Amino acid sequence: MSITGALFSGVSGLAAQGQALGVISDNISNVSTIGYKGVSASFATLVTVSASENAYTPGGVRARPLQHVDQQGLLQSTTSLTDIAMAGAGLFVVNEAAVPGSGSDYLFTRAGSFRPDADGNLVNTAGYYLQGWPLDSTGALPANTTVLSSLETVNIANLASTAVPTTMAELGMNLPSTAANGDTHSVTVQVFDSLGNAHDLQVDFVYNDTTVPPQWDIAVQDPTLSSTGAASGTVAPAVRSITFNGDGTPATITFPPVDITWTATTANPSSIAFDLGTLGLSDGVTQFAGEFAITFIDQDGTQFGAFTHVSIGEDGIVTAHFDNGQLFDIYQLPVAMFPNFNGLEPRDGNAYRETRGAGNLLLVQANTGGAGNVASSALESSTVDLATEFTNMIVTQRAYSASAKIITTADEMLEELIRISR
Repeated sequence: MSITGALFSGVSGLAAQGQALGVISDNISNVSTIGYKGVSASFATLVTVSASENAYTPGGVRARPLQHVDQQGLLQSTTSLTDIAMAGAGLFVVNEAAVPGSGSDYLFTRAGSFRPDADGNLVNTAGYYLQGWPLDSTGALPANTTVLSSLETVNIANLASTAVPTTMAELGMNLPSTAANGDTHSVTVQVFDSLGNAHDLQVDFVYNDTTVPPQWDIAVQDPTLSSTGAASGTVAPAVRSITFNGDGTPATITFPPVDITWTATTANPSSIAFDLGTLGLSDGVTQFAGEFAITFIDQDGTQFGAFTHVSIGEDGIVTAHFDNGQLFDIYQLPVAMFPNFNGLEPRDGNAYRETRGAGNLLLVQANTGGAGNVASSALESSTVDLATEFTNMIVTQRAYSASAKIITTADEMLEELIRISR
């Protein structure tokens, strides 16, 4: 009977609008949740096939949640170097365990508020551990980056740099073209041995006009003397000189590597190559009119350094910084891509699980294969718009009241029908 069908249709309306209100309430509750993706209620008709074309059988309505995981939220700046957000498509990979095993799940999230725990593992507010590809000493990725097993938890504890001995020194200066025979100009270059000890090398440029063409003889003196007067190293003797063209650029450079045996430490012997510039170019040592002037001194050695902080680049590379100026790339964060992001299964903690409806997982580097960039010191805001949610709440309330009215009206009609028999 159509009146009974109307009752069931009204009940289905109450159930559908009640579910819609539940969706709205969750959205409003998560208006401040980092990386939260709003959900909407999608309604569909329930059709009951009638036995006759002249009769209508009510079916009703049903509601199902529709996710918007692929919707971009606004990025807000933070002061934490380990806060990250995704600008564009993709999700960060996380795991329930600090050391992923067979019983722990890989999940995917846009909630990028990560902090180091007591062991140095980066974990977000939901307790999920950030996963990344470990990089070797040359910054190279693992052999197979397409599988989840190539990932490990990003850990920033127990990081330390090593001392790097100086192997190359670059000098830029102007030697005066008006120099007289025997004029000497000196520059001091600080270098480092294999143990990270700093030493000062004195490089003397002595003008010699007895040669054809005139040249500058170069002598490298012993490293800085200690307080007791004992030399901290000896420099192997060699003939070093530089001549210039008429335009002030180097014509010839004779400067074999400086071989040093350190005597005040147990450091390994050093061989330091000096770069005075390119022949015919004014990119290093030059000879122009004017005073002696040093433009730059560069060398590639460093002392031992202590870890200070990490930074995360747009490409997802996690770089460790040390107080001696050294930088080491230690991880690269993958971006998880799915053909259908909205088909992922939601989990607690604003994370998602891989499903068949989402399609096959693809791990890619940031800004490749349609993936977005990683924004450091930033978090993604919730995509919930309160104005829209409150408007939907009013509509849902009215629709719920209307469905209830269907039930009361059908009840009155049935009561009227029952009175006929009295």
